Order: sequence, then structure tokens, then C-alpha cells
Amino acid sequence: MSQNQTFSFAAVAAPRDLACRAGQAILIEGGNAIEAAIAMAAVMAVVAPHLNSLGGDGFWLIREPRGRVRAVEAAGASGALATIRRWRDSGHDVIPSRGVWSAMTVPGMVGGWIEAMELAHALGGKLPLDMLLAPAIAHARDGYPVAAGEGRMQPFDLAALKDAPGFADAFLADGKLPPAGTMRTAPALASTLQQLAHAGLKDFYRGDVAREMAGDMERMGMPVTRGDLKDFAAKWRTPLALKMRDATVYAPPPPSPGIAALVTLGVAERLGIAQPDSFAFFHGLLEAGKRGFAARAGAMMDFDGLDVDHDAFLASDFLAREAEAISSRRAAEIRLDECDERPAWIGAMDADGLAVSCLQSAGWHYGSGCVLPGTGILLQNRGSAFSLDQNSPRMLAPGRRPVHGLAPSLAVFRDAALMSFGASGGEAQPQILAQVFVRIAMGMTPEEAVAAPRCALRRMPGDVSTMLDIEAEFDPSIARQLRQSGHEIRDTADISDHSLGEAGVMIRRSKGAIDAGTDPRGDSAVSGL
Repeated sequence: MSQNQTFSFAAVAAPRDLACRAGQAILIEGGNAIEAAIAMAAVMAVVAPHLNSLGGDGFWLIREPRGRVRAVEAAGASGALATIRRWRDSGHDVIPSRGVWSAMTVPGMVGGWIEAMELAHALGGKLPLDMLLAPAIAHARDGYPVAAGEGRMQPFDLAALKDAPGFADAFLADGKLPPAGTMRTAPALASTLQQLAHAGLKDFYRGDVAREMAGDMERMGMPVTRGDLKDFAAKWRTPLALKMRDATVYAPPPPSPGIAALVTLGVAERLGIAQPDSFAFFHGLLEAGKRGFAARAGAMMDFDGLDVDHDAFLASDFLAREAEAISSRRAAEIRLDECDERPAWIGAMDADGLAVSCLQSAGWHYGSGCVLPGTGILLQNRGSAFSLDQNSPRMLAPGRRPVHGLAPSLAVFRDAALMSFGASGGEAQPQILAQVFVRIAMGMTPEEAVAAPRCALRRMPGDVSTMLDIEAEFDPSIARQLRQSGHEIRDTADISDHSLGEAGVMIRRSKGAIDAGTDPRGDSAVSGL
């Protein structure tokens, strides 16, 4: 069920209660919000393999107590041996979404922890790394209950994952996903985390863990080398900022889809939507979202090679023109890429005003499905975002970053309120963020904003066209109006998971108290002091 709580000093939120408990324990020990977030991130990488893993990527937004907002891009590039010829010679016309041939990028997530840890210490954090990783190590070694969310996936996904090396041994029981609550251990992953706690996080890229990973990836025929791991480092980025009437909203720059979320909000503000959860609300935000997706396409054509003026997409005149082009009654056409990403959102705020919004992901459910035997690390399938077409802007080549579906967000309101928020859902993520934010701006509580029914445009694997997915509790009268306006709505009976992912919101009011709300759709939780 949904949770909405108020905390006097500090708060944490995550998609699993086990992670929240770890974050809360760090706060009790005097840790700051970043340290609490790192502890939660490590636990999530163990207890929610369907959402994220040590072999995945992460994006962070951090607002320092004095107001500076910073972004960490912890996203790995394709390996040195990742060439189109390598895939063509293996008989592939397209890059598979699962298995060995989808795992071609350097895991970036731990690199984000490295940068976050350094900033945590620069801002006064004093807790040692072994204390932050201890809960994750214990869950991997002693066991954790399988989350209900692991069962919420499309049947064809599981069929594709079963053949991935190491997947069945790590996650299945008698060829099936175990029921929620079943205890599961990850001894190899526990040893890996123990090594990182002892040797430091950089061992993941330049030490014993890196050596084990590189050896296993070479034996599996993956294109990531020991040199690729050694050369990787997460990067600090200047976040994108959208100035609205009553707030400034922040999101990471490409390859994050944050630009889509911000353009959606900027266009929607100019549509004059007056009432939440009405036809005008959903139609307006969906059409604004299409403008956001178009802006994202323009900003991410080749973010490694072109100097794109991202701020131009957030300029008032551009947003006004986009809003004017929207019909208040008819849906515009759009075609999205296939996506089924479900990342894990982690939020944290402390008594000093430090705030974190972080998303971690292995790509689609369970990523590539490939588990490295020596380290127990599940690898992401981020490589499926590349193309084997040499004329494509997403052409596969060594050292290229793929596009991502991770857009953690922060907002600072005119009355000094500070909001950390995020959502899962892949292509649905920018749309969900916009729906949640507008509801908050219209006066809803965090609980009300995340619990209200949502809709989102998605193109799931196997879809010929982009469909509008609505949640089971969605108002049928509004659904009829949306269909009459040209939105192609998928029958909810065709969706094995009627949820569009989970969302979370934390708001520190000007007087210091923190209101936090998490989603009733999954396993999310909040804790605090």
C-alpha cells in the first residue's frame, strides 16, 4: 500500500524496505544523505536484481546544502571489441535484447558510488565504506526474501532470459521464478561486495574484482576488456534546469532522457491545465510528452560527437511554440523505440539540507540475464540500444555510450521547498515524472500524487506501434475521451503488469519537515528520523 509520512530531520526512500532500513541505519549513525543513498544503492543491487545490479549503470542528482545542484553520470561505454563486424560475423542482423550479445558495455554504477562517496566526505561525511556496504553483504550472504515485483514481468522475457549464462542458477527454482518471500542467497556477490569493502570501490575497475570480471567476460565472448574497465570513470555533469513559474526543476543531461521530462513540463505549463486527473490533464501531458520525446531525439542524435545546445530546448520561446502546436482535442502521431526498463529510484534528504535523487538500472528486467560466475555480477543489456546500421545515429562502435532511460529529478520551489522525485518505467518515466510533478504543483500530497492512476505512451517488445497504456484503476470515462481523441489505448487485459512502474516523492518544506510518499503499486518504502 502507499505510504505518506512526515519526518522531522531526515528521510530515505527506495523500492524495497530492506534498502530503506539500511539508509535509515546510516542516518542514525550520523551519516549524511549521500552516505545513506550509497548504502541503499548497494542493498538494491543485491535484493532487486530485476531492477538493477552491480553490472548496471546509474545517474545521480545531488543538491548541496548551499544550493548547488550536481549530476553524476555513471554510464559505461561499449567495449573495445564492440564492432558491427563482430555481430554480423556471428550471424546477427540486429542486436539481441538478452544474452551474451546484449552485454557489451562497461558497468558504470559502481563508478557513481565512487564519485558520490568522495563528495559525501567533502561535505563532512565520516562513515567508512565497510559500514555502508555491510547491509548489502549480509543480505547477499545470509539471504533475502524475493520481492513481489520480480514476478511482474512479461512471460516472453523470462523465456528469453532462461538461456542466458548463469541466470537460471542465480534466480530460478525448478525453471521458474520463486514465489515472493522465498529466501535467496548470492554467495559470489557477497564475496565481491566484501572485497570492495576491504579494498575500496576502485577495485571494481582496477583490482581483483576487475580481473575476475574481465576474465569471465572474455570467456563468454563479450567485447569488454580489462583495459575498458581500467579506463572507466564516472563523470560529473552540469544538470539541465527548467525555470517554471513556481519552481526550478533539474534533470541530468543526455544520455539521460531528462531533457524529455523537462520539455514535457515546460510545454505543459503553457497549456493552462487547471484540474488534475481530467481529460485535459492527461491529454495535455501526453501531447507535451510527445514534444519532449522529439526534443530528446534532437538532443541525443550523437551526444558524444556534436555540440548540442540543450538549453535551447528549454528556452521560453521554444516551449511556447511547442505548446501552440498542440491540439486540445486530437492526438498527434508518435513512434517510440521498444523499451521495458524498470530502474530503481533512491531518494534521501538529511538535516543539513543535502538531497539526493538517484536511479540505478540493469536495463530491462534482469538486464542481459548473464551472471559472471567468479563475481556473481549480473550484467546489463544496455548494448541493445545500439544499432548495426552504419547510417544510424546509434551505430555500434567501440567506446560509445548508449542512450539511457534514467532521469532522476530534483525541484526547488519559490517558497524554498525542495523536492526529490523519481520513477521507473523506461519510456514511461518522463511522462510519469510530469504527471507526479504537476499533481504536486496543484496541491496534492506526495502520497496522493504517486498513488493516483497514470497513463503513458510505450512501445513494448513485439508492439508494431506506440500504444497508450493505462493502469487498471484509470477512470474509464477519461479513457473513452482519450480514445475518441485518437490515442491508441492498449487493452489492460493484454498487460501482465497493469502498473507503469513505481514512483517516489520527498519534499522538505521551508520549516524543515520532510513529507515522503511512495507508490502503492510495488514494494517501495520510506523511512527516516
